[in-house]
Amino acid sequence: MKKTENNSRRNFIKQSVTGVVAVGIGLNMSDVFALPNNQKKPNMSDQQKSLSKKVTGIGGIFFKSDDPKLMREWYAKNLGIATTDYGATFDWLEKDDPKKEGSTTWSPFKEDTKYFEPSKKDFMINYRVENLEELVEDLKSNGVTIVDKIEDSPYGKFVHILDLEGNKIELWEPK
Repeated sequence: MKKTENNSRRNFIKQSVTGVVAVGIGLNMSDVFALPNNQKKPNMSDQQKSLSKKVTGIGGIFFKSDDPKLMREWYAKNLGIATTDYGATFDWLEKDDPKKEGSTTWSPFKEDTKYFEPSKKDFMINYRVENLEELVEDLKSNGVTIVDKIEDSPYGKFVHILDLEGNKIELWEPK
């Protein structure tokens, strides 16, 4: 393992332990991990303002499971996630426009699913995007592998790409 990886892991563990201790003694986490000089931590909407078309949020988290039904039942029983045969949907309102609704899907798939191919990984992330057609053109010009054609569905537009390590990524422009 590289020295920088060791330092990153140590810092993560140190912050995690510090956070547990801080909560245990009643400190506010924002005080424990405050940025120096009262700097404002950039949030997704601040970063997105500088980009014309990119990811606007997480649309879904999909992963392989030996027994998706049992996995859904475990999460329901132990973590209180209300599931259906397809997983769970977490509804939310957009920060910049509280009248605009959004959702994030959580769904276990059968271990032998072909849906994540050509990736060899056991997961796939769905990212919410704006202006999918323009984004796909930019991705093509950057040499990104586009797995399929844009599909228009009742839920919005979808396309799949591969990231640098061959992970299949689903891009979704909601309706």
